[in-house]
Amino acid sequence: MMSVLWRRGVVYLLAALAIVYVGYRLPGLLPGDYVTTVYGGAEVVLTADQEQLLRARYAAADNFFSYLQNLLLLDWGESWAHKTPVFTLIMAALPWTLLLMGGAHLLATALGMIAGVEAAWRRGGRLEKAGVGSMTLLQGVPELALGVVLLLVFSYQLGWLPAGGGLSAYAEAGTGGLLLDLLRHLLLPLATLVLAWFPGNFLLARASMVLVLRQPFLVTARAKGLPPWRVRYRHAARNVLLPLVTRFGLRLAFMVTGALVVETLFAYPGLGTLLYQAISLRDLPLVQGIVLAAILALLAVNLGLELLYGRLDPRTW
Repeated sequence: MMSVLWRRGVVYLLAALAIVYVGYRLPGLLPGDYVTTVYGGAEVVLTADQEQLLRARYAAADNFFSYLQNLLLLDWGESWAHKTPVFTLIMAALPWTLLLMGGAHLLATALGMIAGVEAAWRRGGRLEKAGVGSMTLLQGVPELALGVVLLLVFSYQLGWLPAGGGLSAYAEAGTGGLLLDLLRHLLLPLATLVLAWFPGNFLLARASMVLVLRQPFLVTARAKGLPPWRVRYRHAARNVLLPLVTRFGLRLAFMVTGALVVETLFAYPGLGTLLYQAISLRDLPLVQGIVLAAILALLAVNLGLELLYGRLDPRTW
């Protein structure tokens, strides 16, 4: 057991170094630069000497080894646009993304699993056929289209929910008022992501459950006279957990890129919006910092999944 953990720890460390190097180099390949983006459309006209000085000031001077050394000291550099440490900006935006993405993942996975198990149990019925057909169609609709429809209906037409942001500028004081305002702003982006991810979880859980229903151990469980719900969830649905946990982990690992479209559409103050602004302004230290955070999250989730697999199915070790 310890030797397996040791070997996997070494593999993850080497993978982290390789991916961190790629994450360090890739943002520098973006076309354009910070000086051109900020001063290109400004009324201020720079002389050639001023432009050269600014380009030298905002050039990435550190090599990879000094960049890596600073990372270990939690010095992720300073944002050129915000004039604030990159680590501080990421820590300020991360709770918003975790709330949105974590909540959407949990809801979509739990609801998709229950609906998929129930559909497979009623295989061949009208409800199961209607569910499979509608979920297949809904899975093909992109997150952006779902978000725009929800925004038009519930914000612009009905006026029930705010169109964007994480909190109102003058939210009612007090814990209850702030919590209510937070939930009202969260509801539309959360519903968009749940609607986008629910069909995939439903279809995956249903397909996995259909395969399990043919196994002899379920015939034995029924022959013992166990209640149907216990056969369904205690014996059959446990075998659906492994593919669903894999899907959950992969989605969670890509939470930054997955949140970029929805957070930008709803102006939600998370990592996706921060990454979009950083790329637009060619703020390379901030782009590198967010990419690094996404890489570390990806590796941490993969490592956590491997440990969880051992608990769910000891044969994977």
